Amino acid sequence: MESTEKPRLGFWQIWNMSFGFLGIQFGFALQNANVSRIFETLGASIDAIPILWIAAPTTGLLVQPIIGYMSDRTWGRLGRRRPYFLAGAILASLALIIMPNSPVLWVAAGMLWIMDASMNISMEPFRALVADLLPSEQRTTGFAVQSFFIGTGAIVASALPWVLTNWLGVSNTAPEGEIPDSVRFAFYVGAAAFIAAVGWTVFRTREYPPEDLAAFEEMKRESRGVWFAVKDIFGSIATMPKTMLQLAVVQFFSWFALFAMWIYSTAAVTQHIYGTSDPTTALYNEGADWVGVLMAVYNGFAAVMAFVIIWLGKRISRKSIHGICLVVGGLGLASFYVISDPNLLLISELGIGLAWASILSMPYAILAGSLPPEKMGVYMGIFNFFIVLPQIVAASILGLMVRHLFAGEAIFALVTGGVAMMLAGALVYFVEDKDESR
Repeated sequence: MESTEKPRLGFWQIWNMSFGFLGIQFGFALQNANVSRIFETLGASIDAIPILWIAAPTTGLLVQPIIGYMSDRTWGRLGRRRPYFLAGAILASLALIIMPNSPVLWVAAGMLWIMDASMNISMEPFRALVADLLPSEQRTTGFAVQSFFIGTGAIVASALPWVLTNWLGVSNTAPEGEIPDSVRFAFYVGAAAFIAAVGWTVFRTREYPPEDLAAFEEMKRESRGVWFAVKDIFGSIATMPKTMLQLAVVQFFSWFALFAMWIYSTAAVTQHIYGTSDPTTALYNEGADWVGVLMAVYNGFAAVMAFVIIWLGKRISRKSIHGICLVVGGLGLASFYVISDPNLLLISELGIGLAWASILSMPYAILAGSLPPEKMGVYMGIFNFFIVLPQIVAASILGLMVRHLFAGEAIFALVTGGVAMMLAGALVYFVEDKDESR
C-alpha cells in the first residue's frame, strides 16, 4: 500500500513540514504556564488543581488514537494528515481566545477540555507525518526539528505575560476573581500564532499519495464503520510491538514528572521561594510570571539542544542520549527544593530543557522503526496513551500527596517528579531500538 523506500528530503522541506509545531506549542505552553494560575485566580484550592487538570490528558487519551486511525484512512486535496492539522488549529485558536475570559471556575475547567482536544487534533498527525515522509536515517533529524519548534514556540509563549507586563506595561494584576490583562492578551497572541504556523505547514508541505490508490479506497470501504474502528484500535493495542511496550514504561515515568512540574511549578515557586499563596498579591503574580520565564528558559534550551541531539545521534546510540538527558533533567527538577534564589532556578531549567529536547524526539525516533507504515497514525495515537496515563495518575494522586503526605508543600511534588524522571532514564537501557545501527 505504501512505498517502502522514501527519498531523502532537504533541510528546508523538513523545516516546513515541522513549522506547524511552533504554533501548537504556543497553545500548549500558554496552557502549561497559565492554566493553574487561572484556576487559582477563579478560586481553586491548591490540592484541587490536579483534578481540574485531568481534562487535558483525558482528552488526549480519547482523541489521539481516533485521529490517528482516521488520518491513516484519509486522502484528499490536502493529503492525509494536513486536514487534521488545519481543523485542530481553527478550533484551538478559538479556544485560546475564550479561555482567559472564563467568568467562573467551571467554565475554565470546561474550556481546558475543549482547548486540549483541539490541540491534540492538530498535534497527533504531526508525529505520523515525519514517519510518513522521512526515511529511517532522517527521522532523528525530523523529530529533532520538531523539538526545535516546540522549544522556540514555548520560549515566547511561556514568557509572554512577563514580556507584556515588563516591556509593554500591560497590567499584571486584577481584582479578585478576574484574569489579568497580561494573561488574556498572551492567549490572544497565541491564538494568532497557532493558526498562522499550522497554516504554513499545511500549504508548504506535500504528502505522498497511497502507492495504489484503488487498493487504498477498497481498504477504506471494507473497513468503514465505528465498530471496525474500535476493533482495529484495540487490536493494535493488543499486538503493539515489543519496542513500544518497553518505551511505554519509560514514557510513564517521564511524563509523570513533566505533569508534576506543569501543574505544581506555580504553587511550588510562589510558596517555597516567594513565600505567598495569595493570588491577589503582587508578590504572588511576580512569582507566577517568573514561572513563565523559567518555562521559557527550559524550552529555549531544548530548542538549542535539539540540534545538538542531531549531532550526537550520529555518534552515540539514541538510547544513551535519552537516558543521560532524563537523568540530568530529573536532577534539575529535584533541585528546586534546595534553591532559595529564584534566579538560580534558571540553572535547574537547563537540565529540564535537556530532558525535554530528548523526550520530544528520541522516543519517536526509536519507535518509528518498529511500526508498520500503514498503521503509523493509529500507533502514534496509541503511543500517546503512555503520555496520557501517567498524567491521569499524577492528577489523581498528586493532590492527595500534597495535602496528606506533604502537608500542603507543593515543592515536594516537584521532587517526586524529579525522582520519577531519573528512574525513566535508567529504564531506557532496557529498550530495543531496531533501527539503531550501533
